[in-house]
Amino acid sequence: MSSKPIGRPKSENPLTIEVKARIDKKTNDELIKYCKENNLTRTDVVREGIKLVITKK
Repeated sequence: MSSKPIGRPKSENPLTIEVKARIDKKTNDELIKYCKENNLTRTDVVREGIKLVITKK
C-alpha cells in the first residue's frame, strides 16, 4: 500500500488572501456582461485588472 497523501497536491502559490470592494449596480452589470462575453469569472477579471494597474507604472 502507498503512503502518498490522498487529495489534491498543495499549490506552490496558494490563494489565501481575500480582497473585497464595493461597486455600484452599473459597474457590476458591466462586469457581469464582460465576464459572460469573455467566459471569465469576476475573480479572473479582478486579478487581470490588478496586474494591468501594477504593470502600468
